[in-house]
Amino acid sequence: MKHILALAALLPIVAIAQTEPIGEPPVKAPFVKGEDSLCVNDWWNGKENPIIDLKVPRDQVVCFGIYTVDNNILKLSAQLYPLYPKETREVRLEIQKEGKWTEVARQDVRDIGWSTTFRVENWDSTKNIPYRLLHGEKASFEGLIRKDPKDKDEISIAALSCNSNNDRGLRPEYTRNINHQDPDIIFFAGDQSYDHREHTAAWLKFGLAFRDIFRNRPCITIPDDHDIGQPNLWGEDGKVSLSGDGSDGGYFYHPEYVKMVERQQTDHLPDPYDPTPVKQGIGVYYTNLILGGIDFAILEDRKFKPGPKGRNTNKGPRPDHIRDANYDPKSIDIPGLELLGQRQEKFLEVWGQQNEDVAMKAVLSQTGFCGGAHLHGSVKNRLHADLDSNGWPQTARNRAVELIGKAGAVHIAGDQHLATLIKHGTKEFRDGPWAFVCPAIVNTVYGRWWWPEGEKAGANPVPNSPLPWTGDYLDGFGNKISMIAYANPDVVKGQMRKEGSKPGGPNLADGYGLVRFKKSTNEVTFECWPRFEDVTKPDAKQFSGWPVTVKP
Repeated sequence: MKHILALAALLPIVAIAQTEPIGEPPVKAPFVKGEDSLCVNDWWNGKENPIIDLKVPRDQVVCFGIYTVDNNILKLSAQLYPLYPKETREVRLEIQKEGKWTEVARQDVRDIGWSTTFRVENWDSTKNIPYRLLHGEKASFEGLIRKDPKDKDEISIAALSCNSNNDRGLRPEYTRNINHQDPDIIFFAGDQSYDHREHTAAWLKFGLAFRDIFRNRPCITIPDDHDIGQPNLWGEDGKVSLSGDGSDGGYFYHPEYVKMVERQQTDHLPDPYDPTPVKQGIGVYYTNLILGGIDFAILEDRKFKPGPKGRNTNKGPRPDHIRDANYDPKSIDIPGLELLGQRQEKFLEVWGQQNEDVAMKAVLSQTGFCGGAHLHGSVKNRLHADLDSNGWPQTARNRAVELIGKAGAVHIAGDQHLATLIKHGTKEFRDGPWAFVCPAIVNTVYGRWWWPEGEKAGANPVPNSPLPWTGDYLDGFGNKISMIAYANPDVVKGQMRKEGSKPGGPNLADGYGLVRFKKSTNEVTFECWPRFEDVTKPDAKQFSGWPVTVKP
């Protein structure tokens, strides 16, 4: 747990020009597989890279701040660009009171990851309070800590994921749209970085793209597989993975790298429910946050899940892919396999029963609890079951879905590159919770499509829906799901990368979600917005089939 540092007199600041990286030898990073090579050791001797220019003017070294407030505790992380050896590592937090800036705390950034987190207790959540992060003599980043909107009847959350590096742009269309709609909180469900071994550089680029969305409102970020350097992640309680694809379970890269990624992305979240680390000393961050009377549970649905290698004897060719429609789903539902793990199941059980000062509930996680796509990558690649989804292991999936439903919560996630709204079932169709998977921020490499074989609607299709394939289905694991809405790309010939995502181009189904909780009527409205739709215009349209309003 971090503590507020005592105020102290300002230390002498040594001004360092970006052309003079002289001083003490840099801290030697422990990484052995090239992790974070752009931002560790003598980083200033590195060549230009395609991600971001790290040699910024020294009055710009504070890239961004990101925060949450829960239970009158402010958690605010400061992310800096890499510093030269003689530059101070100290960052100062100031807030504005009665028109004057007052220093609250000081913290040192780490040389690995270049971030730090302030934890301020007894925070006044009844007021909007401006803040700024300061480094050296001139560098600063300013924002606003919003008051708790508990007096509002409607609370909204914007949901985003999958920030592909195939497009290195700064996402101004998202900033325009989301700031115009003015949600109360932002949720990034994972894959904020696709640069695998270069998380700090990619995280800085992510911050440049989205900081004007979250500088003035709370933001939840959770890392997914690409963030920690793997194409897929089955964390298996933190064990060491010996395979670059992660299919044997665990983490392939150095545990200090994984810990750095989680520190950068999750240290500003409320304190974890149970901070006991998993194997290799890797931490946990699952927790909850109450904002405006909405209680958000934040899960780690990858960290405890087992890898599929050796547990899937069906035709692949990958250990996580099943293409044989005639396989027996029960053959992979091996007794004893976990999904959320006993620790998180216990957390959900307790959280579901806590209702003081809570009007409605939502669960936030990385991916969906079913197989919600049929075509992967192109229309020629029909995948019957994807063990990267939370549809497997089925028994553990059912426990998770039942716990979410028992809490009266809806589920919000990302990862799938395909927006869907599904009503889960366990024993019967539609006896479980509502689940929304938001679209990808950038969807130019790996599209997915909801496209049932035979192109038939399921039982009990949505009346008058413009979408042809709604209703009750079994996914490839035999899980009961009811498809209510989906947003397929229009490009169906494997040309996602060739076409590219651009204004006026073909619909690649990238975009974001906006979920509105109306407390007075106990209703949730799921909105799904295309990336390049200008919501400031009165004729702006969502994806076909949206919005959808439900009662949890």
